[in-house]
Amino acid sequence: MPEERPPFPPFSEADAIQKVRMAENAWNLQDPQKIALAYSADSCWRNRAEFFSGRDEIIAFLKRKWARELDYRLIKELWTYNGNRIAVRFQYEYHDDSGNWFRAHGNENWEFNDKGLMQRREASINDVPIKESQRKFLWEQGARPDDHPGLTELGL
Repeated sequence: MPEERPPFPPFSEADAIQKVRMAENAWNLQDPQKIALAYSADSCWRNRAEFFSGRDEIIAFLKRKWARELDYRLIKELWTYNGNRIAVRFQYEYHDDSGNWFRAHGNENWEFNDKGLMQRREASINDVPIKESQRKFLWEQGARPDDHPGLTELGL
């Protein structure tokens, strides 16, 4: 697989929206090896209180994440962009192995290299317990359907 991922910076609004949707779709497919290819080989991450770098650590992180965050469904939305940086807000729903449901609310700051690979990811996330009846992300496992509302349309 080539070591580049269009669109490339500097981003237009359309490019930034495309990058956000590509990331959302990839994360909803939950294939850590494929997801890691969107990041530079030395990509640096902060996810909540974890700090790590490199594709091997990204893959290990994602495997741990989805082993405990079951029936995961994610929606991302562009917040802003400039040059080689994109900021997103996101929410995802999941349950733990005891059947307790959560909606996670977060923000990410992304920085890309000139090949369109993410070289830095900073994520701040808070989990809110919800009842299963309060779920809003109800599509089948996999990418969110194009006709499913986004965060703003859902009032989130």
